[in-house]
Amino acid sequence: MTASEPVLVGGQWREPVNRLGRFQAEDPTRGAPIGPLFPISGAADIESAVSAAVAVADELAATPAARIADFLDAYAAAIEADADTLVALAHAETALPVEPRLRSVELPRASGQLRQAARAARHYGWTDPVIDTQTGLRAHRAPLGKPVLVFGPNNFPFAFNAIAGSDFASAIAARNPVIAKAHPSHPATSQRLAQLAHQALLDTGLPAATVQMLYHFDNALGLALAGDARLGAIGFTGSRAGGLALKAAADKTGVPIYAELSSINPVFLLPGALAERGEALAQEFFASCVMGSGQFCTNPGVVVVPAQHDGDAFIGAAVAHFAGATPKPLFSRGVQDSLRSAIAVLMTAGAELLAGGNAGEGEGYRHQPTLLCVDAQAFLANADALQTEAFGPVSLLVRAADACSMAQIAAVLEGNLTGTIYRAGNGRDDDAWSAIAPILRSKVGRLIADKMPTGVAVSPAMNHGGPYPSTGHPGFTSVGMPAAIHRFTALHSYDNVPDALLPIELRDRNVAGIQRRVDGHWTERDVGDGA
Repeated sequence: MTASEPVLVGGQWREPVNRLGRFQAEDPTRGAPIGPLFPISGAADIESAVSAAVAVADELAATPAARIADFLDAYAAAIEADADTLVALAHAETALPVEPRLRSVELPRASGQLRQAARAARHYGWTDPVIDTQTGLRAHRAPLGKPVLVFGPNNFPFAFNAIAGSDFASAIAARNPVIAKAHPSHPATSQRLAQLAHQALLDTGLPAATVQMLYHFDNALGLALAGDARLGAIGFTGSRAGGLALKAAADKTGVPIYAELSSINPVFLLPGALAERGEALAQEFFASCVMGSGQFCTNPGVVVVPAQHDGDAFIGAAVAHFAGATPKPLFSRGVQDSLRSAIAVLMTAGAELLAGGNAGEGEGYRHQPTLLCVDAQAFLANADALQTEAFGPVSLLVRAADACSMAQIAAVLEGNLTGTIYRAGNGRDDDAWSAIAPILRSKVGRLIADKMPTGVAVSPAMNHGGPYPSTGHPGFTSVGMPAAIHRFTALHSYDNVPDALLPIELRDRNVAGIQRRVDGHWTERDVGDGA
């Protein structure tokens, strides 16, 4: 058989054992295959990866925090030093612009996440120590003692890559081995990242099987893997259908899965805001919707607009922007086909086409920026279908008569990552905000005022999560350290265990110098030090 690229399994790069096929990346601008052949792994490679990860899980869990942090820092530095190669590979495989997206935004975000995870690991920032001297109980977050399986998405070749992104950094910071399932849209980018990660492992002395990567496997094997009870947890970012299928498999054996599934990120434009700056908001909305060809999980998919003069002017300006835009490449034929299907669902459900609607001309995978519209009554009557996620440069405008109508729309929304309300600076919209915001608050992970949702800051206060179906669990975030690390931890409690036998962050003497909750109070003092 014709050779293909090696897989990273068991601490080494080696030939696949039972390759089921091969695939290549594609240049989205031409729709043509590029780069080397990559293997589609079979059951033997998957079993080898799981067995190797299980074998090092206890060793990694007992590894000093400083060594984990050293690896994460070394990996971040290697990514930055190799930026030219990585950016060129990602650009070829995704057609995302080199500047500013890949080089100046996403790659620094990826290395920055790794460094934040390193700080959290080094200073035990994710362990949340709690000490109750009256009962003799002490508790903290600890490693799972099992591997974490990470599925990377197509739309972030660096910042959410299975081998380098936030899920990866979070799982490693908590001292869990990672089995990365790369996305087939950018295999060469993932391969180069894995090479850098592997070398950083060797340089810092972590178990070589701490990080493993497979490029691709078929759905049946993926479902079987998700249901493998030897896994400690799963991180997934992708389609709702794919995530729910994996969740069903994982649930059968009790494997926790933290899945980002879908989101339409509703935006409410209040009358005073449109009166103040309607034309500027139309430009801001358009720019947000088409950024990255709309292939963001925080793309503004539904925009609620007042049914009055300023709303009409906003829509007219938005239509002009959309109609005059040049279609940009999409990631793949699959993305293009799914986008067409979603638009068809929206139109069948009653949405009127205002601009775009067709595939772009020329080579490759493209679609015209597309704007649709429906009135509030129709939206309320067919809310499920009209909340279909269109992953691409597409948005649905909903015309609402007043704040009461907007509140009714907010009440029927599914769970989303974000929800935005634009209001006037002079207080004119404050009553409307008070009517809408409490309803929207329970529907979203992040409530935003006066800016579009596209973009996610890597901050300890960030919540990149939300109620179902945006994610599988509303209590966790996939971005922001140390909170993102909590997904891949277990809560360990110790009852009457002698001080010398406790984990370092639970001992009487606070040698780590961290904040601990001692007898109900956050403090850095040693236990018994009342000074």
